[in-house]
Amino acid sequence: MLHLFIRNPIFLHSCTSSTATVRYACLNSLLFFSSIPQIEKIPPFTSSSPAVNDDVETVFRILTSSRTSVELRQSLRSAAASIPFSNDLIDKVLKRVRFSHSNPLQALEFFKFTSRKKGFLHSAFSLDTMLYVLGRSRKFDNIWEVLVEAKKKDQSSITSRTVQVVLARIAKVCSVKQTVISFKRFRRLVLEFDTSCYNALFRTLCQEKSMSDARNVYHNLKHEFRPNLQTFNILLSGWKSTDEAEGFFEEMREMGVEPDIVSYNCLVDVYCKTREIDKAYRVVEEMRERDISPDVITYTSLIGGLGLVGQPDKARDVLEEMREYGCYPDVAAYNAAIRNFCIAKRIGDAYGLMNEMVKKGLSPNATTYNILLRTFYWWNDLISSWNLYLRMRETGCLPNTQSCMFLIRLLRRHEKVEMALELWNDMVEMGFGSYILVSDVLFDLLCDMGKLDEAERSFLQMVEKGQKPSNVSFRRIKVLMELANRQDALRNLSEKMALFGGSIKLAGSEESDLETSGSMTC
Repeated sequence: MLHLFIRNPIFLHSCTSSTATVRYACLNSLLFFSSIPQIEKIPPFTSSSPAVNDDVETVFRILTSSRTSVELRQSLRSAAASIPFSNDLIDKVLKRVRFSHSNPLQALEFFKFTSRKKGFLHSAFSLDTMLYVLGRSRKFDNIWEVLVEAKKKDQSSITSRTVQVVLARIAKVCSVKQTVISFKRFRRLVLEFDTSCYNALFRTLCQEKSMSDARNVYHNLKHEFRPNLQTFNILLSGWKSTDEAEGFFEEMREMGVEPDIVSYNCLVDVYCKTREIDKAYRVVEEMRERDISPDVITYTSLIGGLGLVGQPDKARDVLEEMREYGCYPDVAAYNAAIRNFCIAKRIGDAYGLMNEMVKKGLSPNATTYNILLRTFYWWNDLISSWNLYLRMRETGCLPNTQSCMFLIRLLRRHEKVEMALELWNDMVEMGFGSYILVSDVLFDLLCDMGKLDEAERSFLQMVEKGQKPSNVSFRRIKVLMELANRQDALRNLSEKMALFGGSIKLAGSEESDLETSGSMTC
């Protein structure tokens, strides 16, 4: 799902969550937000040519190593003599900044520097990524400054997608009222302030606040715009009360908006989540009567619902039933069935379905492995977890952050230093997982076990990747180095940490701290 609808970048569902709900929400967002940069789906760096890659690396290193805004601008001017600052290069640099959680105000200085070129216009991707990076660090005042400048240069670059990017960050830390106030500021910024902008607001509130907040705001604002099918589909998703879902479904029809397969899937999903499987099947029959063929999302909801009522075998039968209707299960459908068997503690059947997937030409994905890894984590089964990780590595399915956290926590629990370092080195070499989250657990393990050399090496690997170790981890290593009287090594690590600290100065205000300026208090 979109990080914004997705904020999220990673869905940490429990074993009883509905795969179909998340999966449906992702697909429901896909057309509207397909060009928003995503967290887990896009690798930190996408190659186009070796030369471009080298230029991106050079510029990124300038951003992460410059200590003041003056030094940063001077270095960029020098680099501009040999590096063309194209939209493609800027997109890739900002993507690196986003994935590496680098200093947002360094990125802003770079964004402003490149925009000063006469006739140059940032791409929509660069604008939205820059806004996301600032929003993640709560630099909301800077966001509005960027938007005002974007309006002056190219108002068409500010779209309903941009509204979603900004509101998602604001809603994460501010109240519903503040989010709506921010939404209304876009009236003066967006060229076409239409229903799609309102839909962006409702989607944000559904994801970052609650479904009831989204519906309350909808009822307060519905006189300002004409709701469309997408509006209702956004507000239908995620219901927990069948009575409310049915009422909203009727309101939709009363307004002359005919439900489509997405609308019906929302209704099926809420019945499955509330364990009203008979009602879910009646909706499926109504769909067929209206010549709306249930799709893989419909069946995935049914599979998840059957699992919730303790019928994993019947859920597995749905995989065959859907084929009879010409609808073939995908990875998400299999994942729902696998989750059911894990809940039922029938791990052999879960593995059987995973092997069946492979025979059917489907490749288990990170979610498939996460379901099993979560189960092994709660069972405290290190051997099975590690063997599953080796299988992931052999098949080329790189673990995501959730997988890495299950593994590193289990390795920490069992004090397996060599295996933990093997996982870490794989992450560094292949570029998967969150260095920040995993490193905290890794450094805890290494410090507890007195592995100071390994801790120092891992620390430097992380810095080399442009990632800042947490202050907590740094302090733990610092204490051990002081006890071991390793002053030179400690000085080196302190200097590395300073690269990420508050030494960058704002343009035009060299005494200001880039880390603390531009934040808005909600």
